[in-house]
Amino acid sequence: MRQVIVTPYQASWSEAFKQEADRLETIFAERLLTVHHIGSTSVPGLSAKPILDILPVVDSLEGIETYNAAMEAIGYEVKGEFGMPGRRYYRKGGDHRTHHVHLYASGNPEITRHVVFRDYLREHPQEVEAYSTIKEQLANHHPEDISAYIAGKDTFVKEMEQRAFAWWLHE
Repeated sequence: MRQVIVTPYQASWSEAFKQEADRLETIFAERLLTVHHIGSTSVPGLSAKPILDILPVVDSLEGIETYNAAMEAIGYEVKGEFGMPGRRYYRKGGDHRTHHVHLYASGNPEITRHVVFRDYLREHPQEVEAYSTIKEQLANHHPEDISAYIAGKDTFVKEMEQRAFAWWLHE
């Protein structure tokens, strides 16, 4: 059973992302265009489940499965699309996850969605505070129910995504 653990922001998450991004650059090499640190661990001051969300962008998904063995060699479980067409998903750490890799081909709109949401939070500390509070409360109320935790923050996140896109369009 996965426990829902939300911790205060850790400055070490940024360095841990850089180390993992270097590993991904070695694996995907010339296919890799960029690597984004996304999700709550990418936003200073935001409480988060201590799992790094990483979004590598590659030139295309054609033949990308040839890299699966290399991902497994550095500890990732290969999950394929895992419910999201156009994505390749990898996770590390089993029930005590440490990393989620969401790989997309250049041009996929999910890349923009994730990056805009992250950047919006980085520029809006009041949103960070509100989001941290909700996440902490949900983790306390649902310490062993990840589905209830995710469902509990869904409306808030969707509304914040709308504010993030409005902000981005006017930037």
